[in-house]
Amino acid sequence: MPRIGIPRALLYYHYFPWWEAFFVSLGAEVVISPPTTKAILDRGLEHAADDVCLPVKVAVGHVLELKDRVDAIFLPRLVSVAAREYICPKFLGLPEMVGHSIKGLPPLLSPGLNLYRGGSPYHFFAALGRALGYPPWQVLAAYRRACRVQQQYKRLLESGLFPEEALAALRGRHDAAAPRDTMGSPLVAVIGHPYNIYDAFVSMDLLGKLGRRGIKVITADSLSEENVCRGAAHLPKRLFWTLGRRTVGAAYHYLQWGRVDGMIHVSSFACGPDSFAGEFIARRAHRMGLPFLSLVLDEHSGEAGMVTRLEAFLDMVERRKKYREEGSAS
Repeated sequence: MPRIGIPRALLYYHYFPWWEAFFVSLGAEVVISPPTTKAILDRGLEHAADDVCLPVKVAVGHVLELKDRVDAIFLPRLVSVAAREYICPKFLGLPEMVGHSIKGLPPLLSPGLNLYRGGSPYHFFAALGRALGYPPWQVLAAYRRACRVQQQYKRLLESGLFPEEALAALRGRHDAAAPRDTMGSPLVAVIGHPYNIYDAFVSMDLLGKLGRRGIKVITADSLSEENVCRGAAHLPKRLFWTLGRRTVGAAYHYLQWGRVDGMIHVSSFACGPDSFAGEFIARRAHRMGLPFLSLVLDEHSGEAGMVTRLEAFLDMVERRKKYREEGSAS
């Protein structure tokens, strides 16, 4: 039984159930790197190129965590996951970046996924199955099961669960996915790429801090793809970056919806698409008079400054909610 390592980084938060179900259906054992820590980030900083963004540096650290524990590391070459759209170029070059900067790695499983011209992701999984030596019939059965699991995961996210809660629900741990009691609480949309907002170390536990203040949080993953597309359609030109389109589309949907009490945009320093997306969102939020906070993360970000800005933002959110409730009652 081969041991396949999957780094807990980048699009792990989008696609891990898909990947895990495929490998497990083939009889492989999946090993996930632990949650991000300062030690993991520091190791990533030592081996990653200086000009890459924080999420990629974190990903390199997670690969190092798996290096001596598995028979192979799954590090896909993601080019496009949707028609006429691209993923960040750093995702495309990640296998080479890791392979050239880290010595003594086990084999990297890096099939290419390119759906820019449409088509099915089955070819991606078929190439992965061939690399592992499994027969086509077994690969096809594993792919079909993996797709069913991924659809279940997406439905759980759209119901309001965060990724770890959705994973717990998939595995039958319903207690871990209990709904949060936030009736009457302020509603805040946290917008950003999943690897920025769901990684508690990278985000300085933003979601945890909001939860402890009794804030109800919704994200882009709480929306269906149809709602994201409708939100993004308000842009004068189609965005060809998939993650940027999701970010702007979700933000515009929530702003038009009119029920959120505040919005936080989380991005990483040196991410070009994020800088454009954040500007679009900030301008529209300010025009609508909605409390808005932009958090830009890098390895030098300090928690004290973030907490101060978050407290000021939440004070505005709570005052706005109070005034709206008083106005509707009078």
